Amino acid sequence: MSRSSLNAAYFDGIFESDDDPWDLASSAYEAAKFRHTHDALAGRRYARALEIGCAHGVLTGQLIGLCDTLLAIDISTRALAKARERVGDRPGLTLQRMAFPSETPEGAPFDLVILSEVAYYWSIADLDRAAEWLRDHIAAGGRIILVHYTGETDYPQTGDEAVDALWTELSAVFSVVAAERRDTYRLDLWERS
Repeated sequence: MSRSSLNAAYFDGIFESDDDPWDLASSAYEAAKFRHTHDALAGRRYARALEIGCAHGVLTGQLIGLCDTLLAIDISTRALAKARERVGDRPGLTLQRMAFPSETPEGAPFDLVILSEVAYYWSIADLDRAAEWLRDHIAAGGRIILVHYTGETDYPQTGDEAVDALWTELSAVFSVVAAERRDTYRLDLWERS
């Protein structure tokens, strides 16, 4: 198993060979997981949100309705092309190629950051870099939602390792709003104190 973060070439290759490589748009499991994510965030409006690793925009399309502005980023230009096809041109939505956490958005703090099926692609050094950026760029009362597969992978981290590493770095300034486990994934929602 590689312990280095996966790069753009890896993800471009995945999307080159398959329009829906993880069945994000076609699987009942993924649809239920996306509903769970949406429902965990519903009941609140987010002024400035960031989705890290938007893939081809299935979750993006469901979250834009909760946000005044949503910056959806992905490391893969191929994935972003698919996301543009899927979500089109919507008010408040920006799609941008960015290799987070080595590249990060600028501007005012975010009041929501979405990490859905992405943190386990990062090395420990990149998890530390991500935690530092999150600590400095989430507004007071802002939230981070993390949703990750908990089964075996060949990624640099498991879902549990990635979430635990981020929590270790962020627990001093965030509190747990929700920590839920399903058969094959976990959903964690944290709020800045």
